[in-house]
Amino acid sequence: MQRFLQLPGTVVRPGARGADQEEASSPVLGPEGGPPPWYQALKPEELRWLQAPEEDTTPETSIEGPCPEVGQSQTQSQPLRHDDLKEMLDTNKDSLKLEAMKRIVAMIARGKNASDLFPAVVKNVACKNIEVKKLVYVYLVRYAEEQQDLALLSISTFQRGLKDPNQLIRASALRVLSSIRVPIIVPIMMLAIKEAASDMSPYVRKTAAHAIPKLYSLDSDQKDQLIEVIEKLLADKTTLVAGSVVMAFEEVCPERIDLIHKNYRKLCNLLIDVEEWGQVVIISMLTRYARTQFLSPTQNESLLEENPEKAFYGSEEDEAKGPGSEEAATAALPARKPYVMDPDHRLLLRNTKPLLQSRSAAVVMAVAQLYFHLAPKAEVGVIAKALVRLLRSHSEVQYVVLQNVATMSIKRRGMFEPYLKSFYIRSTDPTQIKILKLEVLTNLANETNIPTVLREFQTYIRSMDKDFVAATIQAIGRCATNIGRVRDTCLNGLVQLLSNRDELVVAESVVVIKKLLQMQPAQHGEIIKHLAKLTDNIQVPMARASILWLIGEYCEHVPKIAPDVLRKMAKSFTAEEDIVKLQVINLAAKLYLTNSKQTKLLTQYVLSLAKYDQNYDIRDRARFTRQLIAPSEQGGALSRHAKKLFLAPKPAPILESSFKDRDHFQLGSLSHLLNAKATGYQELPDWPEEAPDPSVRNVEVPEWTKCSNREKRKEKEKPFYSDSEGESGPTESADSEPESESESGSKSSSESGSGESSSESDNEDDDEEKGEGSESEQSEEEGEKKKKTKKKKASEGHREGSSSEEGSDSSSSSESEVTSESEEEQPPSSKSTPAAKEISLLDLEDFTSPSVQPVSPPMVVSTSLAADLEGLTLTDSSLVPSLLSPVSSIGRQELLHRVAGEGLAVDYAFSRQPFSGDPHMVSLHIYFSNNSETPIKGLHVGTPKLPAGISIQEFPEIESLAPGESTTTVMGINFCDSTQAANFQLCTQTRQFYVSIQPPVGELMAPVFMSENEFKKEQGKLTGMNEITEKLTLPDTCRSDHMVVQKVTATANLGRVPCGASDEYRFAGRTLTSGSLVLLTLDARGTGAAQLTVNSEKMVIGTMLVKDVIQALTQ
Repeated sequence: MQRFLQLPGTVVRPGARGADQEEASSPVLGPEGGPPPWYQALKPEELRWLQAPEEDTTPETSIEGPCPEVGQSQTQSQPLRHDDLKEMLDTNKDSLKLEAMKRIVAMIARGKNASDLFPAVVKNVACKNIEVKKLVYVYLVRYAEEQQDLALLSISTFQRGLKDPNQLIRASALRVLSSIRVPIIVPIMMLAIKEAASDMSPYVRKTAAHAIPKLYSLDSDQKDQLIEVIEKLLADKTTLVAGSVVMAFEEVCPERIDLIHKNYRKLCNLLIDVEEWGQVVIISMLTRYARTQFLSPTQNESLLEENPEKAFYGSEEDEAKGPGSEEAATAALPARKPYVMDPDHRLLLRNTKPLLQSRSAAVVMAVAQLYFHLAPKAEVGVIAKALVRLLRSHSEVQYVVLQNVATMSIKRRGMFEPYLKSFYIRSTDPTQIKILKLEVLTNLANETNIPTVLREFQTYIRSMDKDFVAATIQAIGRCATNIGRVRDTCLNGLVQLLSNRDELVVAESVVVIKKLLQMQPAQHGEIIKHLAKLTDNIQVPMARASILWLIGEYCEHVPKIAPDVLRKMAKSFTAEEDIVKLQVINLAAKLYLTNSKQTKLLTQYVLSLAKYDQNYDIRDRARFTRQLIAPSEQGGALSRHAKKLFLAPKPAPILESSFKDRDHFQLGSLSHLLNAKATGYQELPDWPEEAPDPSVRNVEVPEWTKCSNREKRKEKEKPFYSDSEGESGPTESADSEPESESESGSKSSSESGSGESSSESDNEDDDEEKGEGSESEQSEEEGEKKKKTKKKKASEGHREGSSSEEGSDSSSSSESEVTSESEEEQPPSSKSTPAAKEISLLDLEDFTSPSVQPVSPPMVVSTSLAADLEGLTLTDSSLVPSLLSPVSSIGRQELLHRVAGEGLAVDYAFSRQPFSGDPHMVSLHIYFSNNSETPIKGLHVGTPKLPAGISIQEFPEIESLAPGESTTTVMGINFCDSTQAANFQLCTQTRQFYVSIQPPVGELMAPVFMSENEFKKEQGKLTGMNEITEKLTLPDTCRSDHMVVQKVTATANLGRVPCGASDEYRFAGRTLTSGSLVLLTLDARGTGAAQLTVNSEKMVIGTMLVKDVIQALTQ
């Protein structure tokens, strides 16, 4: 899904004025009597979507006229009309066009139909303003397929766009062109894709890869030409292109494995740096590739177990064989070659292993299925921990993961046994998650852990979820079937459940008992008698039918009870369900054959009733049974075999997992989830009998690259931070170094012992890619920012930077040990690409713009701790304390009631985020809601009369708030470290409302993070009158660490300070205005008695804080 980024530009704030007053002053209106102006027909939520900050307003805002009366805006309730948007798009002013396009794109984003604006929008595709052009292309991608004829008229403009110097425009033009689904322009699309595949910008090449499947679906005859483009793009060395081109390969020509040979090692090495979407696609493709190119890693085991009785995968007992037995078996097979893993196979496993720590569940699942299908049995276990971690995610993710774990746990039970407790069921789990966890627990049950598992099952039976209870009883039955030692225990437990008050529990127990009794019927006559007595009470049809089947099947074990059960059933026959009636007929027939003296008349009576039943199955069964056991004079050929037919020994049912045969589908696929072949699913190939030639993956290394290794090595010996570096390549690599340091650490730890000798060809590739990517991806502004960051850190981080470079170099060299000699090299680009244009790649839809870090209060983090924490972060940006502040805050409070405000309701809340305008101010969120039937216009803060020291940063004026609409804005108040109320006026065009905000003392401060020693040192300076101590008793509900910290941080905006003692809590903060320290210590004892101490230069604040915290802790 493409992301829509709000793009910078000059914006016109729309007015909301009456039509009569506006016509005279608006430069864009038509003649008199025309439609109402565009800005009057807009709805308030659309206004909020695209409202610009104050500084963005331009002189064009003079179109706003005098304010009308509230009653005159009757057109507010009319549906949105597009005529005024069309007029804006027809003007010569880029600012109006941009405003119109923003509104149109906002409508599309909210699901509204804007297709009738297509002619007006498509005319602006040739606009010179880049911001307008980008939004026009966004619109055209959405509607080009619907309005094909009109889009075709602009083909020439799109073709010119393909030659535009701006990479964004080139990519957008190609995207629009490929969205026009008209066969006549296929040659134009093909030419555009071929040109884009050779583009200097990796983003344009990525867009070309996205366009390939679109063209293929439009005209499959172009396959051969598209394969040539795919082959060219597969050789691309940038991570931005890799995922997209592999997706195109999978869509167009997944059978052309030969295209992957030369690029296999490069894809393996690039995998760690590709975006998550691309990682999933590449891993899936490489899984299928490996199954066709490498030998099975379980080959040795299959050879040792080769006999007719054993399957391809050995059983658990065979896996547990000692090494001695394996050696003996190997000696018995001298003709077989021992299995040696292909180095390329090992490269794939090694390079995907770090991705098990990915934040994306899809990537972890993709690596897990790769290991399950490709890795030796001894190495598959590494995926278990990663999959168990995913069980802490959302229920949808849990469902997919548990489906795959259930399949894996059948073949590789030992892999998940250490994590048995992770599959215990929580009461908050949805039913489908509970049932899947039950499935996994049942698969993992063995003679060692079965007591623990059965104890869990006993707890689950008490659940209120009936489907879950039924599944638990079935799981107990499966455990009894699989583990003979506990069969009697399970059977006795199920019999006890027969006295349960819940009818569904009893019914499910009967069905499971029936299956278990079939295994050893002779030993359980008493249980059958017990079940016979339940026929009076159980009303669930399936359970009644199961009891009748058991009594009929084993009637010789209960000769006295069976006829009596038939008598009772005959009395209620007409009222029974169909499934029960069929079993009553069976019971009558079996008793007639074994005990005709007692049951002959009963049988005739039952068959007579069944003869006239409404259900034809029951009528047919009755006629058939009568002729079989009591034939008339004409018939009787089968009657002599009646006993063999009715009383034949029946095999015991096999209780198996429903996931037993799912592993023939590739794990993680939709087909595996549905247990049915989905459209587009590609079967996982079987392992080859003999390994294909591995030399097809070798790539010749040009001679000149070998000579340049020494020069490269000299360049790498330069200091990490140097002022002479350029703005593009070196800056980017320098700024990303801490991340690579952490990655290299994990890689080198997992790959230790794998060898260190390799050439530096892969390292050259990496450097070359970084340089190439940075040339096209970084703007001048970013380069300047990163230069400043470099200079700032050069003095304090020189040694760390150089050490991290060494770590990453060693990591990359060990990582490429297999492929370094044969990796393909390209000559370094000798062209010096000029700095990026005014729009950088970060403006693209596929990228998230870097978030602006909020301004933090001064001296919030001590310098020593900041340095320590900065070394631990994954980025090289300095520590932002506001990101570490406690999340909890005071809830919304009423500022203006809707009755007093004549329909306008206003609430406020303390956001606990630094206020961007002034770090000394408290940031507040103000929530406006219009409960009246008329729009409220011109909401703003009147001139406040405030006490000395208190100041207000007003929120931007809200032009209009329609009936039923709500909006939120932010304002800042400097309370000057006091709890005095800030009084001000909320004004509309017609009214003024006096309001007041009084802050709790806990909202006047910001958190400080310091070490334990620093806390004690500062506390020692604030004694005597600066220290307030109070004793209190903590209630039972507030003695846990979590509750204490939560209540304190909710009351006061303080940061937690680490403490060695388990029964002591320390918090620190500074007041926003003066920066005075506030230190809070809570000494809690096991009995509930506690002592609260607050040290602060501001004694008034300290006293009030003690009072508020005690009130919060003792509530």
